[in-house]
This record gives sequence, C-alpha cells and structure tokens, in this order.
Amino acid sequence: MKVTISLIKADIGGWVGHCVVHPKQIEYANKKLEEAKETGLIIDYYVFNVGDDLELLMTHTKGESNPEIHKLAWDTFVEITEKVSKPLKLYGAGQDLLSDTFSGNVRGLGPGVAELEFEERKSEPVLVFAADKTEPGAWNFKLYKIFADPFNTAGLVIDPSMHDGFVFEIMDVLEHKVVKMSAPEELYDILALIGTPGRYVIRKVYRKKDMMPAAASSVTRLSLIAGRYVGKDDPVLIIRAQHGLPAVGEILEAFAFPHAVAGWMRGSHHGPLMPVPLKYAKCTRFDGPPRVVGLGFQLHDGKLEGPVDLFDDPAFEYTRQLAMQVTDYLRRHGPFMPHRLGPEEMEYTTLPGVLKKLEDRFEKVEE
Repeated sequence: MKVTISLIKADIGGWVGHCVVHPKQIEYANKKLEEAKETGLIIDYYVFNVGDDLELLMTHTKGESNPEIHKLAWDTFVEITEKVSKPLKLYGAGQDLLSDTFSGNVRGLGPGVAELEFEERKSEPVLVFAADKTEPGAWNFKLYKIFADPFNTAGLVIDPSMHDGFVFEIMDVLEHKVVKMSAPEELYDILALIGTPGRYVIRKVYRKKDMMPAAASSVTRLSLIAGRYVGKDDPVLIIRAQHGLPAVGEILEAFAFPHAVAGWMRGSHHGPLMPVPLKYAKCTRFDGPPRVVGLGFQLHDGKLEGPVDLFDDPAFEYTRQLAMQVTDYLRRHGPFMPHRLGPEEMEYTTLPGVLKKLEDRFEKVEE
C-alpha cells in the first residue's frame, strides 16, 4: 500500500509569550482532523506541539503536495487563529500565516512541511521530529550523522542493504535550487554545502541502491518569504527506520550530541539543540534553549500506532545536562558573537532598525 505521511506545522499563537501552545489549540486541531478522518480525506492523524508550534501529523493516499491535504492544514491553522488564538489574545496569533489566501499549497505561505510518499514495507517504523527556536538547517548535522557517518550508524558498514550509501537532496534556500549528491563518494562536497546551514538545507534523503525515500525535512525560511523577522522557522523532519535503513537507535544516536544551532531568543542567537520529551516541550529560559521532540510510530495500512515519546528516557539526561552547560557558557557572552548571530543572519531581525539611527553619527576618518 502506497501511503503519504504529511507533517505540517505553524506558530499561530503562543501561551504565554513564545512558551507553549494552548490546550484549546490542540483540542480544536484534533476536532478538525477527526472530521477529516471521518470523511475519508485522511487515514489517521496525531496532533502535538513543541514549544509554541502546533504540529499536524497526517497519513493519507493522496501523495505529496496534495491541495486537499494542504488546505485541511491551512484551514485548521486559520480557524484556530480566529477562534482560539485571537480571542485568548495569545502572543503572535497567526504569525506563521503570511498570506490571506490559500493557493493550493502551504509551501511559501508560512507553515513548515515535511512529506514522504512510499510503499509500506512488511514492518514500517517511522520517526518524526519537531524543533522549536531554530532553522531548517538544524537537521543538516543530524541527517549527515544518521545517513553518512559510520561512527554513528553501524549499518553503513555491516548492513549490505545500506553499504552503498545514500543520496542527499540539498536545497539552496537563497537561490531556490536543489542538487542531489551521493555519499560516501561526495562526502567532502556534501559537507562543503551543508556546513552552511543557513543557506544549504538537506530536503530529502534516498537509499542509493534503489532510491527508496528515507527522510524528508521542511525547508521553509520565514524571513526570506516575508523579507523581515517574523519568528524562527521551527523545522520538522520525518525518517523511516529499520529493514535496510538506519535502525531506530542509530537515528536517535545522532541526537545524543546537542550541537549548536541558530535561533533561540528573537531568532538572533546560537544555542544547543536539546532533545526533550513532550512534557518538557516548552521553551522558557531565554525563550529556549532550542529543543527537539521525537516521536516513534509503527505504520500499518496508513494507521499510526503510537506514539512512543523517544526522548522520555534517562539515556538522554546527560545530553540535556550538557546542553544546559553549553547554554550557560553561551549566555555569558550576552550580546556578543558567537552567542549572537553574525551580521548576515541579523539582517533579517530587528537589529537593522537600531543600527539605522546611528548612521548619521559616523564621521569619515582622514588617513
């Protein structure tokens, strides 16, 4: 059976500030998706959050970028904004909805989207990840470790079905172009691109030997769409596991290191990406630190059996402690780089407004 998994997210109002979503937002989203399930538009769904981002996970048979599925997500976000977020005066109500009209696809309208269409295998474990207070390029490090680093993923060495490697589809979000590159042959070239996560973002991963879809991530950059800072992008990610793909434990191992990502407070700082269970999926300290939740599902005939809250495990306590040590270290830099982002990223924040008023005060220096 060919099934599509669509994970679509949006920040449509925070409770309190940028901390977390309101329970009524989740309640309304569940109601809308249950109606869609009853009509047969979708097979199954799961609604959750990370920080102030509402996440709609849906399964269906309509393929990727389907207008009906995307309109369902768009209408859900719009209705929650109008009927929940605005009446409750939630912070930044509807901030990810950058248009007044739906044009057949939510891509380019603000919400983040990750989708995978594939034929269900005999057993189909699927992992979904959602991050808050960071950008889509935050997945680059993780996806490289999972699908290209044998020190992380033992199957690249000892599993014949993975030994040929994987193909990375990388998007240049500034030029809006994509390139497919093969690992391990082009490892150094891949790293030359994805080491600049603000520009080059891994969008899809395929198993090389048969181009089986293995992973998909969102690539929406809100500031590039709006031309100004309207909130960080807060990306989502879908990864298939086992049976010729990385094992669940190999995928999760990449999250044991809380690598530094861009975002955090006002989208203007670097911070560690901290893996947390759903109960800790709220951003508090300095509106952070950036965090990620991971949920595991067993897919059967399009139905979602789960979730397993993958980071609700003492095995990740050390990672969280390390993340907080890094948080303390970076916070002590205050407004100085490298805690604060570089000028090319700050261009889309509110800082240019501060710098503009100082322009006339500069005087030429005689050499």
